[in-house]
Amino acid sequence: IDYRKCQASQILKEHGMDKVIPLPELVCTMFHISGLSTQAEVNNHSNKEYGIFQISNDGWCAEKQEDVANSVCGILCSKFLDDDITDDIECAKKILQLPEGLGYWKAHETFCLEDLDQWRC
Repeated sequence: IDYRKCQASQILKEHGMDKVIPLPELVCTMFHISGLSTQAEVNNHSNKEYGIFQISNDGWCAEKQEDVANSVCGILCSKFLDDDITDDIECAKKILQLPEGLGYWKAHETFCLEDLDQWRC
């Protein structure tokens, strides 16, 4: 699914993300990393990034079922490519607990620190 910004914002709000981070910043970041597409899949050097949040297989999710228990989010990376973004949001919440928060996604600093009016719904 390719979400529109206000659709994405509404779903994020339903899952409590507005209590974690300002939604315009988050939606802007998501747009710049995945185009708000659940099917975005990017090879990034030796890692692969999945879904609307571009979550890396570098510890966050697992490529193989037998590695799921050792991943931070406890999930197969391929699950981030389906149309249900509930599990993506739960994993993103864990990423946002990192000291760098939204800075985990490089696009945030480049594109989403100011002039966020266009990302409001």
